[in-house]
Order: sequence, then C-alpha cells, then structure tokens
Amino acid sequence: MEMDQSKAKSEGEVPLGSKIRYPFGGGGAKRGLPIVDLVLRVVALMGTLCSAIVMGTANQTLPFSTQSTQFKAVYKDLPMFVFFVLANSVACGYLFLSLPLSIFQMVKVASVTPRLTLLIFDTMAMALVTAGASVAASVVYLVYQGNMVVNWASFCSQFNSFCRRSSQSLIGSFGAVFVLVLLITLSAIAMSQRITNTQLYNL
Repeated sequence: MEMDQSKAKSEGEVPLGSKIRYPFGGGGAKRGLPIVDLVLRVVALMGTLCSAIVMGTANQTLPFSTQSTQFKAVYKDLPMFVFFVLANSVACGYLFLSLPLSIFQMVKVASVTPRLTLLIFDTMAMALVTAGASVAASVVYLVYQGNMVVNWASFCSQFNSFCRRSSQSLIGSFGAVFVLVLLITLSAIAMSQRITNTQLYNL
C-alpha cells in the first residue's frame, strides 16, 4: 500500500480522498471557496424552492363559473408545468442534501472526493432545472401570445392571475440555473488549482 502511494506521488497523481498540501500558501483563499460554495447552494436552494411553490400553488377560477361548469386553470392541467414543479423539487431536495457535504469541505479543504462528487451532481441538477425551466418558459410564452397558425388563442386576458404566477415562477428557476453554473465553474477552478499545486509540490 505504501509502495502504491509513493508511486502515485512520484507520478504526480492525486488519489481520491487525499489531502493536498499547498507549497506556496494561499490557505485563506482555499478556505474561502467552500464558504462561497455554501452560500451559492443556499441561494440556489431558495430559488428552486420558491419556483416549485409558486408554480405549485398557481390556480385561478373565473368569477362567472357555476357549480356545474367551472372555468379553472391549475398547473396540473399542463404536463409541462408538472414537470417544472418536479424538476425544481428534485433539485431543491438535492441542494438541501448537499449542504452537509459543502460544510465538510470547510473542514477538509484539500479533500478531492467531496468536490468531485458535488461537481457531478451539480451538473445533473443544472441539466434537470434547465430542462424544466425551458419547457415551462415555452408554455408561458404560448399562454401569453398564443399561436394563430394552429388557432391557439391567448387566455391570459381571462386567467391573468394564473399567468402572472406561472411567469413569476420562472425567475427563481432560471436564477438557480445561473447559480448552479457558478457552482460548477467554482468546483472546476478549485480542482484545477489543486492539481496544479500538486504538480508543483512534486517538482
């Protein structure tokens, strides 16, 4: 086992779960990255949570509806909006579960495994939220503008409250996508710095 570790060290490889010593200092900056990571995760968590709640509670019944005939708009009537709520809910759950791992990085600053794990799942979460937000945005555009080619009329003049809430829900979702892009970039930069510092240490 010791021979394998010495061989990996001589070849400049970084074993998973290992700690990296920084020969030129910069410990304060390295410890600042996990703090920024944690703050961004909380922001993305709040964005996806608010989007799921706003869209999930979007419904409106027109005042001239009767007991026998109701003119009602609910997010469940559109599968794209249902997917939007599910995508944001799953991403929100993941971001909540990733908080302990992000906090762990503050203690084990030079550990490679947590950063790599978060990088992989952050990418998956970003793809999921992007898909949900993009599909929902296309539907919101249709309910506002309609499509005269296929005779789809806009109904936001009647269901203005429903349309307003559905469009507002997109803000938090696209904001979460932007924050997730920042998290992925941050993880990539941190890992590249660790690899560079390891190579310099082995020189």
